[in-house]
Amino acid sequence: MAEIEIGMGKSGRRAYGFDDIAIVPSRRTRDPEDVDISWKIDAYKFELPVMGSAMDGVISPATAIRLGQLGGVGVLNLEGLWTRYEDADAVLHEISKLPVEKATSRMQELYQEPVKPELITARIKEIKDAGVVSCASVTPQRTAAYMDAIAAAELDMLVIQGTVVSAEHVSKTVEPLNLKTFVRSLDIPVIVGGCASYSAALHLMRTGAAGVLVGVGPGHACTTRGVLGLGVPQATAIADVKAARMRHLDETGVYVHVIADGGMGTGGDVAKAIVCGADAVMIGSPLAAAEEAPGRGYHWGMATFHPTLPRGARVKTTVRGSLEQILVGPANENDGRVNLFGGLRTSMATCGYTDIKDFQKAEVMVAPALQTEGKKLQTEQGIGMGH
Repeated sequence: MAEIEIGMGKSGRRAYGFDDIAIVPSRRTRDPEDVDISWKIDAYKFELPVMGSAMDGVISPATAIRLGQLGGVGVLNLEGLWTRYEDADAVLHEISKLPVEKATSRMQELYQEPVKPELITARIKEIKDAGVVSCASVTPQRTAAYMDAIAAAELDMLVIQGTVVSAEHVSKTVEPLNLKTFVRSLDIPVIVGGCASYSAALHLMRTGAAGVLVGVGPGHACTTRGVLGLGVPQATAIADVKAARMRHLDETGVYVHVIADGGMGTGGDVAKAIVCGADAVMIGSPLAAAEEAPGRGYHWGMATFHPTLPRGARVKTTVRGSLEQILVGPANENDGRVNLFGGLRTSMATCGYTDIKDFQKAEVMVAPALQTEGKKLQTEQGIGMGH
């Protein structure tokens, strides 16, 4: 691919985020009721192609259950407050009351409480007992240590997640997790990530993972791009990982799911993620705006409380409605932040596509004027697309 010269000694590709592209309507339209937005991974089928991010301010056992009842799946952070404290709700209440200047340092203190294996088992069982698919997240460094507690609860789906996860971690001091051996040893589907490039995704797919998370630093609460300088805009990252999926499928006959992780705030963003190649999306900030969200109007990423190099911020959001309204409506706002999957369904119908895999064939254009063309009054008044 063509590269742009950064300087005489360095060149780089141009990359695109969701705001840089537009979906092009095709010659055919159809009724939204005829569109199927369901997602199936391994033995599990979900009516909505959505995973709730493993963020303590977003997914509690209760919101994981509610999300499952609505057709998606919530990912519980097994290294978060819910497995460190019996009464995690009281800790979340304290966090919501912290002044801005003290939030990060106090959260670092709160997250020093050890993870309790018995709480890992109890939280997973709480979700399973409600009759929905249980899904939970651990970091590669802690996966082996917590597997006995996870296995005791009979977890349905496991996410191995970090800022960047590679299939080939090198360390001189500790024995790293061998993802290829570990993933293939489990009898449940494993999703791994994040990644943001073709080569990294292809190697993760070769571990035997059922899905790969795409996204390094795009989340609303994440500061990785500022702290570390890492990241790839999501539209390009997803498209590159889609290419890796095609190669892996050609080589092995195995289809690995691509899950866009972060950077989406509207139904239009979700639709663009699918068109770029995602099979499903992982979202946090939009769900933090739900009345049921445990963060009480705040949310933060998994690295916000890192003891030496925090890479996230406690972000305040506007409560916009119930979890059901945010996911499937009805909407009483006109900016696309409510009824996200009604937006996806209508976008697919307007372009004439019947299901998720079909919609991945839609045409896109690089469209720098997409967000501003004809929107002067909305921008001046701070309404609609001018928020």
